[in-house]
Amino acid sequence: MTVSSPVRTRCPGSLITAIRTATDEHADWQQTAVLVADQLRRHLPGPEILSREERAGDPACYRCHVLHTEPDGSFSITALVWRPGQFTPIHDHVAWCVFGVLQGVEHEELYALSADGSYLTEVGRNVNKLGEVSGFAPPGDIHQVRNVSDHTAISMHIYGADITRLGSSVRRTYNLPVVTG
Repeated sequence: MTVSSPVRTRCPGSLITAIRTATDEHADWQQTAVLVADQLRRHLPGPEILSREERAGDPACYRCHVLHTEPDGSFSITALVWRPGQFTPIHDHVAWCVFGVLQGVEHEELYALSADGSYLTEVGRNVNKLGEVSGFAPPGDIHQVRNVSDHTAISMHIYGADITRLGSSVRRTYNLPVVTG
């Protein structure tokens, strides 16, 4: 993945205000993800939040554009651009995450780590379509996202951390055997 240079904000003020309202509830991570997802559903922008060049993506790997970092570090907003065939490694996150599909379709596989940590079990699959919003929080947030279509997909991701400071929203990648549940 390549990450664009951070900026203070490129998001509509209504979206930033809505996310602040949700995070100001100071709920646990699971509930915060639900609250932020509710706000993103109401304020989901279109793919034009990115420039034409940004929407084209990167042939080498999926691309992450930082759109906003909250000054206190409580959340970051990014847009991910996935060209056909691009995917993430299997991974989990440093904090809660909410995403909404701005263009195309994203396929997601969900995993659970075995009790002894030696393998993953596939526990579900989602097909996330245009306009759909979802969220999750650790623990239980191990997944892989891919674009299996012939068209570019774009999604907005909101993370409960300052990813410009951390460098990524990924806590750990998993290179373990996978068992289908």
